Amino acid sequence: MDTFLARGFTYFDTAYTYHGYHAEETMRKALVERHPRGSFQLATKLPLRDFKDSEDIERIFSEQLTNCGVDFFDYYLLHNMGYNVYEKCRKYGAFDFVVKKKAEGRIKVVGMSFHDTPELLDEILAKYGSGLDFVQLQINYIDWEQPNVQARRCLEIANKYNKPVIVMEPCKGGTLINLPKEAEELMKAYNPAASAASWALRFAANQQGVFLVLSGMNSIEQVEDNTSFMGDFVPLNAEENAIIKQVTATINEKTAVQCTACEYCTHGCPKNIPIPQYFALYNSIMRTTGSFSSQMVYYNNIAINHRKASECINCKQFEQACPQHRPITEHLADVVEKFEKNSILPTRK
Repeated sequence: MDTFLARGFTYFDTAYTYHGYHAEETMRKALVERHPRGSFQLATKLPLRDFKDSEDIERIFSEQLTNCGVDFFDYYLLHNMGYNVYEKCRKYGAFDFVVKKKAEGRIKVVGMSFHDTPELLDEILAKYGSGLDFVQLQINYIDWEQPNVQARRCLEIANKYNKPVIVMEPCKGGTLINLPKEAEELMKAYNPAASAASWALRFAANQQGVFLVLSGMNSIEQVEDNTSFMGDFVPLNAEENAIIKQVTATINEKTAVQCTACEYCTHGCPKNIPIPQYFALYNSIMRTTGSFSSQMVYYNNIAINHRKASECINCKQFEQACPQHRPITEHLADVVEKFEKNSILPTRK
């Protein structure tokens, strides 16, 4: 965080539910208590799946101010908006709530993070757009034309209503960092020094209406790399855009399950199945020649202290919470086929 600030970047994103509901407190300790309030911009989000009613929204907001150790939020978002929570937000006045808090000076800029269809985005912005200053969208080159995300169409809707856009998932949860060998070679042949992250972040920042790109960084090396090319941003040229199209085609051929490991599907899973971990292992196998190698060992180790994929009861109650709109139970069946049939799993403790 110190390096990020020292290099001229000021925006920090967190949320009520992140890291087992402890992310905001950690942000307070790592950032707020160590730097002047005017030296950074802090964003957090109202958990739309968590609140029970209008009074609960107020309670959570007050708790968030305490968690973060601030008197106001620079940016505040309705978190993970979609069909599964839209009616709940209308019923309990979530849209009116954030507008009220902005009027009180508790929020400087109001927005929403959105994971659903362009049609719903159009409906929401038509009805509530006057109270929203921006929209946060999942935009990356692999999801640009994907029918389950429709990044390009959602961006077009935001531009239609003149809503500035913050980009989330520019690297799609690491999918666009750990590339298939063929895809990585295409990029390295053009620019050996450029990281895979630089291609993904520059693609996102290159789009019309985008004013900010979020990037999850978990090492000082990643901070140094990202700030090096975003501090002096250079738009993609025609040749680079052509390479990205080739890379997209290669990745689509190799990636079986488009999962970003957000873990929304695991919140409240009645069987405590570590779904993203299993999907990551499945993708690792499918990107190779099909050899289990060490992936089977990882699966067996995870299954010792968690439920196996085969223990899914097909309830589908959390598929609606998936930002990628994946058929989770169907993918889990694929995991079972690959990892459990004809294999010996250890006994869970």
